[in-house]
Amino acid sequence: MEQINAQDIDRIVPDTSVIIEGLLSEKLRNGHIKTNELIIHEAVIAELEHQANSNKAIGFLGLDEIKRIKKISLEKNFELSFKGQRPRAAEIRHASLGEIDSLIRQLAFDEDATLITSDKVQSEVALAKGMKVIYYKRPEKGLRKLKLEKFFDETTMSVHLRENVPPYAKKGMPGSWQFKELRKALLKQEEIQDMSREIIEDAKLRKDGFIEIERPGSTIVQLGSFRIVITKPPFSDGWEITAVRPVKRLNLSDYKLSDKLMDRIAKQAEGVLVAGAPGMGKTTFAQALAEYYASQDKVVKTVEAPRDLILPERITQYAISYGDAQEIHDILLLSRPDYTIFDEMRNTDDFKLFADLRLAGVGMVGVVHATSPVDAIQRFIGRVEMGVIPQVIDTVIFIKNGFINKALALKMTVKVPSGMTEADLARPVVVINDFETGKLEYEIYSYGEQTVVIPVQAARERKTGTQKLAESTILAEFQKYSRNVEVEVLSDNKCIVYVPESDIARIIGKQGSNIMKLEDKLGIGIDIKSIDEKNDADSGAEQIKTFGTSKEQKEIPFELNHKKNQLLIELGLEMQNIDVDFYIGDEFLLSAKAGKTGIIKIKKSNNIGRRLMEALNRKEKIKLII
Repeated sequence: MEQINAQDIDRIVPDTSVIIEGLLSEKLRNGHIKTNELIIHEAVIAELEHQANSNKAIGFLGLDEIKRIKKISLEKNFELSFKGQRPRAAEIRHASLGEIDSLIRQLAFDEDATLITSDKVQSEVALAKGMKVIYYKRPEKGLRKLKLEKFFDETTMSVHLRENVPPYAKKGMPGSWQFKELRKALLKQEEIQDMSREIIEDAKLRKDGFIEIERPGSTIVQLGSFRIVITKPPFSDGWEITAVRPVKRLNLSDYKLSDKLMDRIAKQAEGVLVAGAPGMGKTTFAQALAEYYASQDKVVKTVEAPRDLILPERITQYAISYGDAQEIHDILLLSRPDYTIFDEMRNTDDFKLFADLRLAGVGMVGVVHATSPVDAIQRFIGRVEMGVIPQVIDTVIFIKNGFINKALALKMTVKVPSGMTEADLARPVVVINDFETGKLEYEIYSYGEQTVVIPVQAARERKTGTQKLAESTILAEFQKYSRNVEVEVLSDNKCIVYVPESDIARIIGKQGSNIMKLEDKLGIGIDIKSIDEKNDADSGAEQIKTFGTSKEQKEIPFELNHKKNQLLIELGLEMQNIDVDFYIGDEFLLSAKAGKTGIIKIKKSNNIGRRLMEALNRKEKIKLII
């Protein structure tokens, strides 16, 4: 059956689709359709009423169209009538399955009227049944310039519209903008409602328009380059529209990355966080990064909510608001992208999906809101295991005022956390270094039942007067043994002395005798390390030298007594002049030689004595081995 000519039709019955699109009033007004009677099924009214009661803009759009048709019927002198039975609640709920469409088709058939639709399926079903039908294809582009666009110029970043308030806009560039009033006249509720309906209508008509999220109190729309948020009562206390548009589009070369960072992005970085405060240019950088990877012949996908990245056609953009985490997970693993850009990670499910995809081998770039670089990492704590963080994130790029302000690198090591002095406190630690300088800035480790993030560099720079005096005293003492000495005072009872590798053995002395004398003299625990180790910022290696254990081991009995300010370790006359190693549990403490009387004397006031007293108080096992 052919579609009939759209002129001088005796009776017409429109369906819901053509009403919502606003096409029928336009055709009637300009004379493309002339009719004697226009019949609207009660099911159309019921469906639009249901949508409007659910606070969905689509319902209000349809009701406005019917009001326009009513006005045109008076002007063009044709009859407007409402017929058919109001559908049941179940039929309204299952409108998407074709229940309402079926009722409208039946009315058109019974009335021997022409069915008008913009729904392709509805048109095909009507033709299959031998009915008279006119099908209007939905236009791909909006038919008019949005009223919202009059508030934008080339410098406008975002427009903020609220009822009973003048319109405002942010003008300038990220990090350098002004909040300006656009006019003195207040915005009326009707004006904002009209703009909202126009935005929703164009989002349905235009190929580059999407209604990303629609809830009873809010609607999020992506319309071309505009990201638009509409809120209304009861969710907000008044009607409000916030529209954001990118001011400038940049390439990765515009960011003037260092050769080191560029090499990292190109070859190694596969778990990248792009962090920054709102409006600082995170999304613009992520967009430039996506285009760079695509230009390197990589398969690139994006996960967005809403889809506001403006990217080449070869990059597929997925809307997580139209699916769920499991669907995105399945699609990305099956489509095998080299890199995935995850724009605007907000909730726990987003962070878990990022971590899961990264551990599955997908290169990930995540965009997060953060006021400092380390805050971006902290948002993963509690959402993924601490030990997994370096496998999920290897690089953090912090954007401020539109440019890269700082870059951090993460890795896992086993060490004694900075500021702690006892070797038995060693544990897995996530070290966070400044990417460009290699300086250690933060450490993440478990402390009790908590995972803590400790700033390291700042603590080391704030030296007390006592520590500065101790540093100069220690430096002067060790310069007797080596020309190249560096001292780092960690606390009042612990320091690290860095000397050339060739001088270490001489400074420590036979079985640690010399270093023990220096510790007694200076009254501070000393770790000797190679100065080359300190300069190798990327290695993260912390090799503390231990000395004095022998190859053949035999535990011997002893008695420990106190005498004023000394501890007396009595071994017996048969052990005179014998070298003995002291252990607390499995921890090596020192090597010492028994005197002629078979007694080893240790001052309670030095580090070794204090450690032995602590072991006695804690009832730890003390072992002497030869």
